[in-house]
Amino acid sequence: MLSAAEPAPAAPSAAAPTPPTASRLAGVGASPVREILALTARPEVISFAGGLPAPELFDVAGIRAAYDSVLAENPQYALQYSTTEGDPELRTAIAARLAARGLPTGPDDLLITTGSQQALTLLTTALVEPGAVVLVEDPCYLAALQTFGFAGARVVPVPTDDDGIVPEALEEIAAREKPTLLYLVPTFQNPTGRTLPAERRTAVARAAARIGFWIVEDDPYGELRYEGERVPWIATDPEAADRTVLLGSFSKVMAPGLRLGYLRAPAALRRASVIAKQAADLHTSTIDQAAAARYLRDSDLDAHVAVIRAAYQERRDAMLEGLPAALPEGSRWNRPEGGMFIWATLPAGHDATALLKTAVGHEVAYVPGAPFFCGEPDPGAMRLSFTTHSADEIREGLHRLAKSLGR
Repeated sequence: MLSAAEPAPAAPSAAAPTPPTASRLAGVGASPVREILALTARPEVISFAGGLPAPELFDVAGIRAAYDSVLAENPQYALQYSTTEGDPELRTAIAARLAARGLPTGPDDLLITTGSQQALTLLTTALVEPGAVVLVEDPCYLAALQTFGFAGARVVPVPTDDDGIVPEALEEIAAREKPTLLYLVPTFQNPTGRTLPAERRTAVARAAARIGFWIVEDDPYGELRYEGERVPWIATDPEAADRTVLLGSFSKVMAPGLRLGYLRAPAALRRASVIAKQAADLHTSTIDQAAAARYLRDSDLDAHVAVIRAAYQERRDAMLEGLPAALPEGSRWNRPEGGMFIWATLPAGHDATALLKTAVGHEVAYVPGAPFFCGEPDPGAMRLSFTTHSADEIREGLHRLAKSLGR
């Protein structure tokens, strides 16, 4: 009992609100592709939405053997902290693969990253100030737009045609906007599957040298070529050698769950990226790097990629053969020489975003093209991935798509 001299306890006050999330989140939305993948997770849905490698083609035995070897022979190394730059054996193996494809590279030219998506984030951290101009292809890889949005960049689209970025438009826009960097996926682009011809790559290199901006050349799909001749990287052009960063990944040729990528950059920018990575995650998983290095030493990755290419070519062809009957009269689509995607455009009056709900009701899915645009979107555009399902499943999926579109 309280005495007369003791004050009554004060009623508890309401807790103060916590600070809001950072303002940089305000202009960056969730990935529509990720949301569609969640929507179509039911096994009965045939989804052309995700850019997912075919899981049945993973070399599970070879990867398991690589992990077993590194854990048996040097577990103290494989399970320990490592250097930020990455496993020396893995960097040596990647350098040799790049050199064999016409880009002289040493191990010290490379930084191993947790997927090439992290490489893009590190470069953005190192290069892009809030308000700086970043040029992108229009349409563009969605996660790149998210990355630049988080950095507070002013993202400016550069028009494209059926061959990719238009050099004349790039020259005019870059001269006016004075960008920090140009980001592009010149080979089997995501979302369109287009490949930038050699003469346009030369024009991009010359524009960067003349106007003064970085080129970030993202190449996750380059080894997935089914026909035609390989086009050299922009990074091989002497005019752009001092200002081009090449991003690569093992996600499409080994396994995406490893989360292993790399960047090849001029020394000063590579050092800045190392510092950014130290702040992000110290280093990429030691054991995953060691296993990948062992896999490259003990297995024949090129032979494995040849198996993947053969399967994906069959699936691409099945989709191309089925599209005339699946899409409305007047639709257009391309024939990519490789990669994972076909870019289709429905005729005027059709809205691919609005039609998606009906398609999912018929247990088939795709990604509407509109979210990939930084400029004015094309409502009839759609991205169709052909890698995840067998040729027979693709044919069935296109049959369902035709029904959903009233064919």
